[in-house]
Amino acid sequence: MNVLLWIVLGALAGWIASVIMGTSEKQSIFTDILLGVLGAFIGGFIMNLFQQPGVTGLNIYSLIVAVIGAVLLVAIRRAFQQRGRGAY
Repeated sequence: MNVLLWIVLGALAGWIASVIMGTSEKQSIFTDILLGVLGAFIGGFIMNLFQQPGVTGLNIYSLIVAVIGAVLLVAIRRAFQQRGRGAY
């Protein structure tokens, strides 16, 4: 998959993840893209652990995998931010 498609998939997955996690008003489009692309890598890695295909192109399956990975990243980021503030 070429770089432009990764950015498009990442932007869409990152935006969906930010809406799901309620962070869409608090972060930039760049953060959405970054979380989406990284989420696609993480989601693909997790799917490979379960002997399933990871991100296979610009399709609905790949978008779902990327969103799952991006949601995990947002949750981890949120946990570290709360921990840094002393909230347990």
